[in-house]
Amino acid sequence: MSFYLIYKQLKDVPIETYMQSVSEADVRVVLTKQELNQEDLLALLSPAAERILEEIAEQAHRLTVQHFGKTIQLFNPLYVSDYCVNHCTYCSFSVTNEFERKILTEEEIEVEAQTLRATGIEHVLLLTGESKQHTPVSYLKDCVKILRKYFSSIAIEVNPLDTEEYEELFAAGVDGVTVYQETYNEDIYKQYHVKGPKRNYLYRLDTPERACEAGMRSVNIGALLGLDDWRKEVFLMAMHAQYLQTTYLGTEISVSLPRIRPTIGDFIPTTAVYDRYLVQCMLALRLFLPRSGITLSTRESPELRDHLLPLGVTKMSAGASTEVGGYSQDDKGTNQFEISDERNVNEISEALIRKGYQPIYKDWVHL
Repeated sequence: MSFYLIYKQLKDVPIETYMQSVSEADVRVVLTKQELNQEDLLALLSPAAERILEEIAEQAHRLTVQHFGKTIQLFNPLYVSDYCVNHCTYCSFSVTNEFERKILTEEEIEVEAQTLRATGIEHVLLLTGESKQHTPVSYLKDCVKILRKYFSSIAIEVNPLDTEEYEELFAAGVDGVTVYQETYNEDIYKQYHVKGPKRNYLYRLDTPERACEAGMRSVNIGALLGLDDWRKEVFLMAMHAQYLQTTYLGTEISVSLPRIRPTIGDFIPTTAVYDRYLVQCMLALRLFLPRSGITLSTRESPELRDHLLPLGVTKMSAGASTEVGGYSQDDKGTNQFEISDERNVNEISEALIRKGYQPIYKDWVHL
């Protein structure tokens, strides 16, 4: 079984037609339900729902507090390589962009880990560009061996791997995988992914399942908002998350809502995802997936992150760097994208506390 079988059925659903038929009254009926179905999700993503976001937000806040309390888990990315073999039109790390590539040595990773750990962060997301040639599984295992000395939870966001490779990394100490489908629209996927193994839509789509099968504790998925109609992308992402959640009961499934940020190459998003649309995406996801974590990264401004806090967010990065060696090296790499919220870990923690939230640094220990 693969989500692709479900995707093929969903891709022909007349989403626009259905959404245009939804009324505010229909959305209010959805707010009275305990469990939502596919049509309810479409109603929450419809233009009619835009007009009653405050009412939906009250429900989203109630569900978030019910399932997660007033807590926000803090984490940070740690980039160890920006080598990439893919040509993706929207990414600074694309193989076609010319800049001096970097890959950290074991000694440099040690210093980088020490510097990040000193900020209080205990959950780390290990990132690379997508290149098995430059960052094979053996290199990732060496990285994990170092990071385990400093962090209680290690997730990875690297090129998609086979199940056996995820099993190797799980045994080495990795407990989570993040992988973004970028766009769920199979018809335009190859327009954005011009060359490289990333052009294989199905292999990428099945990546979360391989991570679940390998025993990963947590898997995080997402679509890069701006590559296609955001309503369709969030609808398909939510259905994907629900499929994983019901198929792999032992894995915690969470979602992210990254919006395109400025990169090398000046890529211009084809679809505008304004702040109010991002809010609607988050509210719909919270109501449809009440038990799923939702990550909001430093791609968003401090003001917007603070505003969205009560509406469904459960996990945030703080004081993040998107450059190789960004926490400790004088000679940093090129950032993958520009961040908007430049507050450090202490500043984020204080902001959370002022709003009545508890910043969580550690909720997981390897035995």
